[in-house]
Amino acid sequence: MGCVSQLLLFGTLLFSGLLYHAVIQNGNMTSTRRPNFIIILADDIGWGDLGANQQERQKLSNTPNLDLMAQEGMRLTDFHSPASTCSPSRAALLTGRHGLRNGVTHNFAVGSVGGLPLSETTLAEILHQNGYYTAMIGKWHLGHNGPYSPTNRGFDYYLGIPYSNDMGCTDQPGYDIPPCLPCEPGSQIQHYRLGSCYSKVALPLFENETIVEQPLDLWRLTQRYTSTALDVILKARKQAQPFLLYMALAHMHVPLSPHFHVPLPSAPHPSEGAVYAASLRDMDELVGAIKNASDASEKDNTLIWFTGDNGPWDQKCLYSGSVGPFQGKWQTSRGGGSAKRTTWEGGHRVPTVAYWPGRVPANSTSSALLSGLDIFPTLLSLAGVKPLPDRRYDGMDATDVLLHGTETGHKFLFHPNSGAAGKYGDLQTVRMGRHKAFYITGGAEACSGSTGKEELHDPPLIFDLSQDKAEETTLDPTTEEYREAEERGRRAREVLLYDIATDPLLSTADYTTDQSAAPCCDRRHASCRCSSASPIDNKVENCGH
Repeated sequence: MGCVSQLLLFGTLLFSGLLYHAVIQNGNMTSTRRPNFIIILADDIGWGDLGANQQERQKLSNTPNLDLMAQEGMRLTDFHSPASTCSPSRAALLTGRHGLRNGVTHNFAVGSVGGLPLSETTLAEILHQNGYYTAMIGKWHLGHNGPYSPTNRGFDYYLGIPYSNDMGCTDQPGYDIPPCLPCEPGSQIQHYRLGSCYSKVALPLFENETIVEQPLDLWRLTQRYTSTALDVILKARKQAQPFLLYMALAHMHVPLSPHFHVPLPSAPHPSEGAVYAASLRDMDELVGAIKNASDASEKDNTLIWFTGDNGPWDQKCLYSGSVGPFQGKWQTSRGGGSAKRTTWEGGHRVPTVAYWPGRVPANSTSSALLSGLDIFPTLLSLAGVKPLPDRRYDGMDATDVLLHGTETGHKFLFHPNSGAAGKYGDLQTVRMGRHKAFYITGGAEACSGSTGKEELHDPPLIFDLSQDKAEETTLDPTTEEYREAEERGRRAREVLLYDIATDPLLSTADYTTDQSAAPCCDRRHASCRCSSASPIDNKVENCGH
């Protein structure tokens, strides 16, 4: 979207917002309005990537818009993703339930047949049923076939990619993403058989249930997401309808190719962090545009909640973010990474900002122990909607933390294994106040290529995070402090596991894969390439190479 178009759109939003408030003041509409919600979920972002979290680096911040949002709202410093990898974290956010309940314990694949179990009900479904306009933009990663797609899970509108932005090739590949090597026009089958084409499925862009571009152009993705988000806000305002906008960004999974000047991918030695920093600024500009549009529309009635799905991807080296002080040194000293795919703090403690002028106190900071699990019950509470009574939830209503400054968070917060060690979904780590107990440890692959081995701990390792943010030195098991913390954690873990085992609704996800389930707009092309010679049907055509 060009500058002139954005100015015209902001002007329209501002006018409609002023008109809306005037109507309310004239008594022609009830003064009780249900709030709008904008959830912005960054992908693989580090706690230290947010400038506001690194006070000494303020002058060098790559997130000025997010920093401003934190200054005008609340920074949540002890906020955690529900899991430390993509699909489980997103499923938990949208259902308010751990993976052991909702069935999503690890990532879905390009060829996944299923997705988030149909027995689960999403936040979008409940809000939609209660009069909200619901839209999603970005990465879904909860199933892309038939009934598992976003528009069949409560969203009125969807634009985005079905999984991570590096799970397919693209002509404008960005960094660390494979390029599609296209076949010669008219000889696709011959070239595919000769093996000279890129035979994996190209990265698709969906609008509702239709593939509108494959491979998508990553260079234009941020611009496209931004303009679509502004359109959603404008549409909801014109309809005078409360809305939920769920923005699941491609940033910062692996850096895109932003419009900022950065070293070319072919450069032999790009300056340290320059590519990642440029993509971080690109993401921040997107957030700023959404904030500005929301402020111009209905500033005092819209909650913007920015957070992350998990911590940085250590394995990606220079293309990975900063964990800040949460370095997981106990693990890194023994090999392996300690961020994404682990239950070390760097894997799940994520930068989080809540912004709602006039409701969330400005320039405030909360150290309440909270989780992405809490978004579900909090938004329903603010909307005056009750969750379904036929299942049990793991999130808590954080309204008092956001609006009234209380510091009452979770007494216990459990972190499930997401791939580095143990069985998928196992609640292998428990947080209780300042203490954190590990029953299983193991490191995901580090930049160096090393991987920490899986280790079982009985009794558990326990760290005091108030004194040891880097999780370097365990408490002495012979001390009273250790014994008390161990007993509290063990009892809490036993209670939760029993509660899950007796839940009246436990879902099971189908993780079956089939190559024919991969999204494809034209099976005649080796990488499912859309072109003028291959018009896109209204529905997705599965391709079988």
